[in-house]
Parts: sequence; C-alpha cells; structure tokens
Amino acid sequence: MSELFRIENLHARPVSDDLAAPEILRGIALTVQAGEVHAIMGPNGSGKSTLASTLLASPEYEVTEGSIYFQGDNVTDWPTDVRAKAGMFLAFQYPQEIAGVSVIQFLRQALSARKGIDLSVLELRLATMDWMKRLGMDSSFVDRYLNEGFSGGEKKRNEVMQMAILEPEIAILDETDSGLDIDALRTVAKGIREIRADRPQMGVVLITHYQRLLDEVQPDHVHILVDGRIVASGGMELAAQLEASGYEAFR
Repeated sequence: MSELFRIENLHARPVSDDLAAPEILRGIALTVQAGEVHAIMGPNGSGKSTLASTLLASPEYEVTEGSIYFQGDNVTDWPTDVRAKAGMFLAFQYPQEIAGVSVIQFLRQALSARKGIDLSVLELRLATMDWMKRLGMDSSFVDRYLNEGFSGGEKKRNEVMQMAILEPEIAILDETDSGLDIDALRTVAKGIREIRADRPQMGVVLITHYQRLLDEVQPDHVHILVDGRIVASGGMELAAQLEASGYEAFR
C-alpha cells in the first residue's frame, strides 16, 4: 500500500488575539495508507472535532507546529478550497443549512469545482438516484434546500451521498453517527461500506464516540485521543477495551 495521508507532530489552537491561548491539539501523529480506515475515539473536549476542522483548514484554528501531507504534498498552508479540490473531504458533525440552495445545485457546483465536470441538472439527478436509493432517501430529496428542515439522519445521509458523488481520495468523517438511531446508523454505515467497495483506494478517518459505528465499518486501526494527543493505537480490540474500561484507563 502507498501512503495517502500523514500528520506529523500537529499542534493547533483556536485563532485568537490572545497569544497565550492554549493549544487543543498537542502533537498528533498519524499515517493513513491508501484504502485504510482509521477510527479516532475520545471523550468530549479531547480535540476530535478540532482535528477534523484543522485538517480541512478551518479559519477558526491555526496550526502552531507540525505538518499535514496529502499524496506526498505538504498541504499545511493550503486553504480549504484547494484541499477539497485535491480530494480531501470533510463530513461535518453539524452540517450547516444553506437556504435557497438546493441539494442538486450544491452538488453540481461542488462537482464542477472538484473535478471540472459540468453535468447538467438532469445528468446529475440520474447519477444521484442510485445513491439515494441505497441510502433510503426519497427521490425528491435533491430538490430540497441544503439541510433546511432535514432530520439528523437526513443530514448525515446527505453527507455520505456527497462523499459518494465527489469521490474524494480521503474522507474525514466527524462524528457521522452523532444523533442517529440504530437504523439510521446502519444505513449510513452501509453507505460508507459501499463507497469503499466502489473506491477501495479511498482512505477514511472516522471520528466517533461510540463503538457501534466501528462494529458496522470495521476500521483497520483504532486510536484513542485524550487531551489533544493520541495516547493509544491498535485494532478493534482497543475499541472493545475502551467499551469495557472507559476513557479513564487511558488518561
């Protein structure tokens, strides 16, 4: 396998006028090979969502030390849109509503920016129909305004559909299971598995609180994040240990 994504000694803190603002990430190191799924688990406040946001260059955070590499390029200073066009994808924990912009319009613009493909609305509608069926979404879904009035499950399934259509090289999924009941979680997990089956070289960084998503997706590696650092790494046995002992065993 070839290296797809690497984080070296990553430190980050919120953007602030206070130069003494504390770091939230304090030396993250992680390497994702092509086709691998890495799960990152941690308690509230451990830095999981900060990590996801920093990897896609959120203006809310600044990297104070370390580097991010993607497909051999140092992307630490690349802005969000350049990273996204290159093939980095972030599924948000709390997807934002965009009034007046339909799902199909959003996908069309995103696909054009990502791949330079200018599909007609009809062509894109046909391309999305299969994924909507797989994800249990009504065919009228794409005509609704993006995330406006969506249930939690609809928002997360829409994020997975975006991942399927945009075909990223690496997908960072920030608590995709948050707020989902067991049926919705299984549907979302099935979508992730099917995208991976279609694109076996895609890497995934899966950020979650709960083992139940890991049971569905079966990651290759599991990492425990506490206080801005990865304190343990292993396989699914590590998730089972966490389920039995809680995070206190890793502090």
